Amino acid sequence: MNKPPSSFVLHNANPRKARAKAASSQPFQEQVSQADASPAQGQDKRQQLPAWLRRPLPSGMIFSGTRSLLSDLKLATVCQGAKCPNIHECFSQGTATFLILGHTCTRNCAFCNIEPGSPGSPELDEPARVAQAAAVLKLEHVVITSVTRDDLPDGGAAHFAATIKSVRARLPQSSIEVLIPDFQGSTAALGTVLSEKPTILNHNVETHPALYLRIRPQADYLQSLTVLRRAHDAKVAVKSGFMVGLGESDEQIKELLADLARAGCAIVTIGQYMRPSLRHLPVARYVHPDSFMEYARWGKEAGIAHVFSSPLVRSSYQAKEVLNALKAR
Repeated sequence: MNKPPSSFVLHNANPRKARAKAASSQPFQEQVSQADASPAQGQDKRQQLPAWLRRPLPSGMIFSGTRSLLSDLKLATVCQGAKCPNIHECFSQGTATFLILGHTCTRNCAFCNIEPGSPGSPELDEPARVAQAAAVLKLEHVVITSVTRDDLPDGGAAHFAATIKSVRARLPQSSIEVLIPDFQGSTAALGTVLSEKPTILNHNVETHPALYLRIRPQADYLQSLTVLRRAHDAKVAVKSGFMVGLGESDEQIKELLADLARAGCAIVTIGQYMRPSLRHLPVARYVHPDSFMEYARWGKEAGIAHVFSSPLVRSSYQAKEVLNALKAR
């Protein structure tokens, strides 16, 4: 792994020490179950969901058609795998974020609903199936993401590249956005993806580095910033995102935005963490929509061109509209 640029600031975190400590500690899900085992008398285990976070249940012909198409082509989406609250809206508009390289992740982040474990081999025909689905849906902006594949020598970079190539062959006029893992800092793996010239390269930092040990113990904050900076230096539009409600302070949010600006991010998404199940980390706070407007202002003051900040925002939510807003600047 190459040395990260010296301009990045690491705030109160030692990722190497964090990974070592996490490896010797009890499993995260066990910690959560113990924490939830003894709520205060009369207090429900779940905080009441604020009105601004409630969404309608999935329904409608277009929703069903999108779901059936993905099922028929044996394709996964992060919309389903991560229990995205916007799945009704996106599937009902005939859009989805394709999840490649399997349903199982080699990492176990505290916030994520994707199942951790040992994945199988990549499916060689998956890039063609993603391209077929994108063509049937007539997508003008195609978003592709993956589970993290630390078990593969290139982290799945070649599979990303093949998927971009297949989609572009079927939809040459469409823009393509990839939401990638960190590839364990591999410059060569990142270069493999960048060689196919995606319109946007997205890599999420997820939270402030001071929380990585508890939230994202197998990741490295500086490594993530370096991925973003290298993509920016390759003249690709760079995007990142993080959640609030994990225990961060407002000052830490400002620090995140400053670091992402220094890394060259043109787009940053900020959304509310929502607990996928009782096995996952409890929500520390539900942030009012007015605060999200303030975060957007801080991001723009830091020099980020477009900050998409709202409780239900997820990294690929309304991705086409976000790209259009960036182009309109």
